[in-house]
Order: sequence, then C-alpha cells, then structure tokens
Amino acid sequence: MEKEKAFSTQQVAEILHVSKSTIYKLIHQEEINYYKIGRKIRFTQEDIDTYIDKARNQQDGFLKKSFANEELIFNGLQSERSFVISGQDLILDVLSNYLRLNGIPALRAYIGSFESLLSLYHDRVQVASCHLWDSDLDEYNVSYVRSFLPGIPCIIVHLIGRRQGFYVKQGNPKKIKGWADLAREDISIINREKGAGSRVLLDEQLRLLGLDSDAVNGYQNETSSHLTVASAVGRGEVDVGVGNEKIARQVDNIEFLPMQKEHYDLVIKKSLWNTPEVKTMFKIIRSNEFKKEFDKIGGYDASRMGQIVMET
Repeated sequence: MEKEKAFSTQQVAEILHVSKSTIYKLIHQEEINYYKIGRKIRFTQEDIDTYIDKARNQQDGFLKKSFANEELIFNGLQSERSFVISGQDLILDVLSNYLRLNGIPALRAYIGSFESLLSLYHDRVQVASCHLWDSDLDEYNVSYVRSFLPGIPCIIVHLIGRRQGFYVKQGNPKKIKGWADLAREDISIINREKGAGSRVLLDEQLRLLGLDSDAVNGYQNETSSHLTVASAVGRGEVDVGVGNEKIARQVDNIEFLPMQKEHYDLVIKKSLWNTPEVKTMFKIIRSNEFKKEFDKIGGYDASRMGQIVMET
C-alpha cells in the first residue's frame, strides 16, 4: 500500500496561499481536519481537498443568497454595489488582494466559465473570466461572449496564457498520449463540472474525434476544481484528468502532459469600462509589479497580460 503524504502547517499555508497563522485559526475553529504525530500537526491531501471544496461551496452559497437579495455583504458590512470577479484561477485571488490594497473590496465567485458569463449577463458579477475553446474557429472566448451576452457591448482582455493537458500517474503507466486514448477500455477519467473550460475542451476534442461521451469510462464522474481532479489521479482513483499545468506542480505522484495552449481572459461590459473599480483593476494588471508575480511561475505565460483581445 502506498504511503499517504503528510503535509505540515507551512506547506498547507503555501498551498492555500494564506499565512501560517490563518491555518492555526482554521484548526482552532475546526474548519479543517488534521492529525497529530507527537506535538506536530499534520494534514492529508484529503483534508486539504475537503477544506477547499467546503470553502468554495460556502462562498458560492453566500453569493447566490446575496444575488437573490440584490445586494452583497462583505465582512458583515452592506455595500450598495459590490465588485465581484468570477473564476477559479489563483491569479484572480491575487488580483482581488491587490484591489483590496487599493481600496476596492473585491469579492470572488468561484464558478466556471459558462456560469461566469451568465452571471455577467444578469449583472451578478462585474468581471467574468473564461477559457472556452471554439474548435470550429480555433479561438478562445469570443464566440461564447457573443452568444452569452447577445447585443451587449463587451471588452475582452487577455489575462494570462496557460497550458491545458492531462494529469496522469507518475511515469504514465497507461502510456496515454492523446485525446483518443481516453476512449480506451483500460482508461478511467475524472471530469470537471458542466460549464467549466476544461470540460468544454474535452467535449470539443471528443466531437472532433467523432467519439461519444458514453465511450469514455468515468465521463459522468464530476468534480469542481483542477486540484480535486489532480488529487484523484495522484491517489490512483482514476488514470487521467484534464486541467492546467500550474495545479500539477502542487500534487504529488502525477505528471502533466501538455495538450493545448489556452487564453484565460477577462470579460467586462463596456458600460463599466470607465468605472473607478475597472480602471484600478486594469492599472494593476498592466503594472510591472503584478506581472512579475507570474513571470516566473511555471504553467503561466504573462507576455500578453492586459492586452485587449477585442470589443464586441
């Protein structure tokens, strides 16, 4: 039996991008599971995954309840108009922190690309992120923005370049090489939820190959984040999952097989372009300080950060 890796408090803090004191606070509040070896606190991968899923579900529920009331509450304070950025990539968390340091209490909605665009259409968020590939045009996001926000002028801005690919077990024992391998009888996958950019990429690739989703073992097995996909592969529960390269560097016992470069973009209604919040956000994105945060991080390409892709 393979020995499960134990994570220290410092390692969990780095994975969650919070301070070590925050982890101790979560322990004290019984928000995250842990165990002890002598006096040392340790965590399993399952403990980390469970906390992330719980935190995302709580925040999504908080936002949905607030949307229904047509107002948001942040840290117990009501605001007439909140600034919400939707999407799941780490870069959006860092961007939100920069905004708060500049006096804008940005909120985060951890939802996929489809739901992000729908939320933008319904004015539930002010900035939507997406990475949706149109295989007919071989382009990202433009056709989806036009479909999800018909008749609404929008500006699409490139945020970061990423690589999408396969998470496979260390050593790639099943010799997985391409999309067609996912239909092999000896291969099992774990999928993202409907509307996620990785799910759309998989569906588009299956369509191009003429493969029905029923031919893919585990297609209906869904989870809500790249991290839980990679972790399932690392634990040996499945053979392969689709996700971005950055997450592969955070999970043991897996390799990343790059399949496709993608554009991770931000979408803003043109009517909001000159608001103080959006002006501040793009001043941050186009700053050298913010760009340097991601220049040296594997799996990201910041060379076109802040460039306008197009106006619809």
